[in-house]
Amino acid sequence: MEIPVKKNQEYIVDIIDNGFEGEGIAKIDNFTIFIPNAIKGEKVKILIVKVLSSHAFGKILEIIQKSDKRVESECETYKRCGGCNLRHMKYEETLKIKQNVVQSLVNKTLKTKIQVEKTIGMENPYFYRNKAQYPIGIDRNEKPQIGVFANRTHEIIPIKKCFIQNEKNEKLAKFVFNWIIKNNISIYDEKTRKGLVRHIVIKIGIKTNEIMCIIVINGNKIPKENELVKEILDNFPEVKTIVKNVNTKNTNVIMGKENIILYGNGYIEDILGEYRFKISPLSFYQVNPIQAEKLYNIGIQLAKISKDDVVFDLYCGIGTISLFMAKYAKKVYGIEIVEEAVNDAKENAKINNVSNVEFIAGDVEKILDKLINKDNIIPDIVMVDPPRKGLDNKSIDNIIKIRPKKVVYISCNPATLIRDLAKFEKIYEIKSIKPVDMFPFTSHVEVCTLLELKNCQ
Repeated sequence: MEIPVKKNQEYIVDIIDNGFEGEGIAKIDNFTIFIPNAIKGEKVKILIVKVLSSHAFGKILEIIQKSDKRVESECETYKRCGGCNLRHMKYEETLKIKQNVVQSLVNKTLKTKIQVEKTIGMENPYFYRNKAQYPIGIDRNEKPQIGVFANRTHEIIPIKKCFIQNEKNEKLAKFVFNWIIKNNISIYDEKTRKGLVRHIVIKIGIKTNEIMCIIVINGNKIPKENELVKEILDNFPEVKTIVKNVNTKNTNVIMGKENIILYGNGYIEDILGEYRFKISPLSFYQVNPIQAEKLYNIGIQLAKISKDDVVFDLYCGIGTISLFMAKYAKKVYGIEIVEEAVNDAKENAKINNVSNVEFIAGDVEKILDKLINKDNIIPDIVMVDPPRKGLDNKSIDNIIKIRPKKVVYISCNPATLIRDLAKFEKIYEIKSIKPVDMFPFTSHVEVCTLLELKNCQ
């Protein structure tokens, strides 16, 4: 087949659909072109920027016919940073796109052609992130910068006003950066691997207003660090702890494993539902706790846990959903590979006086295998919330082997979710698929799915 488009050529196209990341889709002689920031129903003039054998990529030069779903974005940098790739659409439209993405995967992959429910949105989809990770680096003009990485690069776009980040996080990060510059403290250079300060990471408890400030350094000591602590506390009384994190490796991973507390206890707390949670520098906590609470309550409603039920919570993190479920269950076992998160989970159970949970640190695949095949503990319900790669085959085989009456699968990646659901389909009925908008104005979507054992009364 001859490719009907050429790189650096202009074309006028109709946008016939939106893809998995919200990009517009057009066709020329049945050849697919993906166009960021285009909306279904629009007519646009594009420039072809990349051509592959099966498809091409274009960029908008002019919108000839504008969609009524398009809005002018308040954000000056979203096109470059890629953080909010749906910022140019009305919020309600982004919810429909996320529902359609999941539905499309269902239609392509599953035998059960279940109707995906409407995406559960956020009442106020702005400034929702409780965690900020700002790289610090040197720009092309040898000038220090703090901001976010430009999409698919390590070029830092300076912080202006971010509409999804908590405003206090942004303000504190800028303050620390300016102090670093004022005091001539060196900035890490990825090319030479020299310089001290690499990242500023801020976490905030949305309900408690407690703030953690983490300074990631390529070394062990920050010059004038006592002075820095005093300056932060004088200007930001909500800061409960300040931590320096040591990361001397040549890596894209933001934080190293060693944390040195400069002030406070090394953790903050937040409230989710009726529970209080301890959050450490390295432990995972949902970045949008308002929507996380909705997500967990949906999972629990779907599971209909009873006082006779034993529940496994796989990839339990700091025990958030485990504690939510413990109220209804006989016993909950939470499994998580990050040891610091498990320590926090155990502490969280104590803080909330929950005694019918047991947290185990280790690889989910191995611990699940041990609980089932050696300890002979058989759950009635399994809750899974795996990383983006989804479940491994051994864990799926073990779940199928013991046949819990229900599996609740929470996923941050619809593609791996649907792949895994196809493996459960023979013996489980897919009863419900509910998308939840955890990351408004981005292409990410969280999905909560209920599986029930067939012929289970």
